[in-house]
Amino acid sequence: MTAWDIKPQGVQGQLKVTGMHAGDLEKALTALVSDMAEAAQAAGTAVPGSQAQTPLQGPVAPGDAPLSQKATGPVAAALGEYLRKRQKDLKATAERIEAAMLGAVEATNAYVEGDLEAAKHAQDAAKTVRLDLLKDVGGHR
Repeated sequence: MTAWDIKPQGVQGQLKVTGMHAGDLEKALTALVSDMAEAAQAAGTAVPGSQAQTPLQGPVAPGDAPLSQKATGPVAAALGEYLRKRQKDLKATAERIEAAMLGAVEATNAYVEGDLEAAKHAQDAAKTVRLDLLKDVGGHR
C-alpha cells in the first residue's frame, strides 16, 4: 500500500453508528434476560404448592436476600442453563465490539498523528530551501 486515504470524520460517524447499535444490542440482551426470568417464574414448578418454597430459618444480615427460596421447575432450570451457556458467547461478542471500536479509534489517531508528522517534516524541509538559489536556476535574475 503506497498511501492511505482515511477520513477521520467518516470514521467518527461510523463509530457513532456502531455505538448506537451496540447500545441497542445491550438493551435487547437486557430485555432477553428479563423476559426469560419472567418466563421462568410463570412456568411454575412440578411440585405441589405447599412444597414450592423451601423454608429455611436463621438470621439474615440487613440487605441480604431471605434464606427461603422458591423451587424451580424444569422450564426455569432449562432457561437458566440456556443463559448460563450463552453468557460466555455474549460476553465475547461485547468484548469484540469494544475492541474493534477502540482499534478503529487508535488506528485513526495514529493515522492523523502520522499525517501531522509528515506535514511537519514537509514544512521543516520547505523552510530549509534557499529561495535565492532557486532564483538563479534557469538563468533568470
